[in-house]
Amino acid sequence: MTTILIGYARCSTDKQDLAAQKAALEKLGVAAERIYTDHGLTGTNRSRPGLDQALAAVRTGDTLVVPKLDRLARSVPDARFIADALVVRGVRLALGSSVYDPVDPMGKMFFNILATFAEFEADLIRLRTREGMAVARARGKLRGKQPKLSDRQQKELRRMHDTGTYSISDLAELFLVSRPTVYRTLARKASAVVEGQGGGRPTVSARVASLILPPRETEP
Repeated sequence: MTTILIGYARCSTDKQDLAAQKAALEKLGVAAERIYTDHGLTGTNRSRPGLDQALAAVRTGDTLVVPKLDRLARSVPDARFIADALVVRGVRLALGSSVYDPVDPMGKMFFNILATFAEFEADLIRLRTREGMAVARARGKLRGKQPKLSDRQQKELRRMHDTGTYSISDLAELFLVSRPTVYRTLARKASAVVEGQGGGRPTVSARVASLILPPRETEP
């Protein structure tokens, strides 16, 4: 029976490049057309089309080759599940140039250590990301989702709406945004007008607010 090498490579973000991993797999003897990839998917995400294709491609006696264990999985349970499933199917797993042997106690321990480090590194990345976002938020550099229209565009949209000539659909088409975005833009201004209005005849924006915003409760 001819042993076939099936390769798998993965990178977590769209900005990363798979060229180095592919080159490493080809150097290990994997044919380019037998390399399956996932681009922009983390190792903790079990739903990976490229990995599913690689696992479906291997047959009994074949070898699944990955450059490093963290390319295959970023958690100990996931790594163990994939490795055990391959063993049941009679498929070998190669981590770089080293073939994982589930029968060898030392090999099994080494595999578990690598999986633990891969999970630990993933946890560190998540922790650093949360810390970085917290610092950015404290400095005012992380303000959440920003409006799709600039201040100038919002003012122009409201001015055009107040003329009564343009419908919501017209404004959405003219400014290349969705109808909900137009409604939110009008409601944002209308809310400010209602809060600052002391009396007199309600403006067009105030009338819009009465249609979009919930009524304010009055004190007895």
